Amino acid sequence: MQDSINRSKKVKALIIISLLLLLIYAKNLVERSSFKEISRSFSEVYDDRLVVKGYIFDISEKLFHIQELIDHCDVDFDYTNIIEEITTSENEIMAIVGEFESTKLTEDEAVFLNDFKTIIENDLNIKSYDLLYSDSSGVNLLQVKKYDEMISRARKDLEGLSDIQLSEGKKLLGKTKSLINRSQIWAQFEVALLLIILVVLYLFLFRNFSSKGPTEQ
Repeated sequence: MQDSINRSKKVKALIIISLLLLLIYAKNLVERSSFKEISRSFSEVYDDRLVVKGYIFDISEKLFHIQELIDHCDVDFDYTNIIEEITTSENEIMAIVGEFESTKLTEDEAVFLNDFKTIIENDLNIKSYDLLYSDSSGVNLLQVKKYDEMISRARKDLEGLSDIQLSEGKKLLGKTKSLINRSQIWAQFEVALLLIILVVLYLFLFRNFSSKGPTEQ
């Protein structure tokens, strides 16, 4: 009879320990998935946000250079090759935009970027220097003003893109913080399970051993 009771206790203890070990294994799988998500979030912060901020800065500088050329800001500059220089700057901008498009874009980013591309490819596609300047009347202020307005619109697109980087970066960092907090909770849960296993083993081994009579030992 006593053997049957002891056997039943052993089976129950093994079932409890097995279930606890399965929970620990499941916890490790969940935590492994969380670490992958954390790694992915940090990668997105760098590749899709910090790197893109650099793209926006480079584009802004080249756009500013184009505006200087259009406005004839530098009186000592040789404007004989101005169209070629503007075209070169625009090509460099479009190359950066191509790299920008290879990153993970939100819907708003795609809208801003498409509008910006349209401005560079169509509205600022200057075919002739005569549109900006003529020997008889000097700088074509009306046309230059029109181009300046297009550049201002392009700058607003860049500002919109820059704001998105900040907001999306905050979201990713918040997500990462949440995942880290969840991992800490799971770590505490694992410690609790291990303590329960130790208690079960103690009850199973030591109490069972001490309950045996002198003749049984």
